[in-house]
Amino acid sequence: MSKEAEIRAKLNSAFAVQYLEVINESSQHAGHSGDDGTGESHFRVRLKAEEFAAMTRVARHRAVQKALGSLNTEIHALALELS
Repeated sequence: MSKEAEIRAKLNSAFAVQYLEVINESSQHAGHSGDDGTGESHFRVRLKAEEFAAMTRVARHRAVQKALGSLNTEIHALALELS
């Protein structure tokens, strides 16, 4: 399973997702620090979930990081746009 698919699956199971977009931005970072050559090192997540309405920005980020679990250590960069 690709990391993109793993991210999508973990977030869908952790939250009441209203909108989810997982964008692989690894090609934009080829040759840069953190590029491991797999093509799966840099991602952007746009996520809207019911739970986020009552959370601060920091709490939202922490909730996503917790949902991703050990996958966090396999990704070099993860940009989060949460609402």
